[in-house]
Amino acid sequence: MAKRTPLVCQHLENISREALEKYQDIIRQYVRRRQGVYALYRRGKLHYVGLASNLRSRLAHHLKDRHRDSWDRFSVYLTIGDRHLKELESLILRIVKPAGNKLKGKFQKSDDIRRRFARDVRSYQRDELISLLGKKILEEEEGKGGFYEGEKAVLAKYFTGPMKLRARYKGRILSARVRRNGSIRFRGKVYSSPSQAGAVACKRRSCNGWAFWQYERAPGDWIPLNELRK
Repeated sequence: MAKRTPLVCQHLENISREALEKYQDIIRQYVRRRQGVYALYRRGKLHYVGLASNLRSRLAHHLKDRHRDSWDRFSVYLTIGDRHLKELESLILRIVKPAGNKLKGKFQKSDDIRRRFARDVRSYQRDELISLLGKKILEEEEGKGGFYEGEKAVLAKYFTGPMKLRARYKGRILSARVRRNGSIRFRGKVYSSPSQAGAVACKRRSCNGWAFWQYERAPGDWIPLNELRK
């Protein structure tokens, strides 16, 4: 097994500011021309996290800069090289959010998978509801809600591109649109089935969307969606 190279090779933790001021020459020898991450504390609470390719000058600078009255103890973590130093600082900033740091840590290359997690959770919950209630009941209940990204839209196998839909309801003509993935967009929200969108359109618990909605088979030739299933 290959020997792993450590990230942190030396550290000096929880040292008083007074020691830095009084014994600068000693500490300077430890951190001279060294890189690493350091932390400033105030009454036991983390105030600031930083990184430096020259820790000696950076620590001395914090005795005079805007943080000069905001810390009373410090820690230093010396690293071997600085390849991952910026990422390490960003990771710390995102976890602890020190009061003295103005900027939020940024990763150079990292995907935020929260949206993916949300889609996967919704898909999992929908499968769970189908197993508990049955698909028919779930589709009726979904008439109140929206389309879960990641679930298969009912019209996906009938349309390969965008398509207009319309319905006559109480003397008015309602318009909707089938998207490329087969989902239906109606009044700013997206639905997975004609019945779901129809229930919302006519404000009912359930609706036979296949009879409710029409599509334009040819210019001016509007027919019920039911014709697609024949």
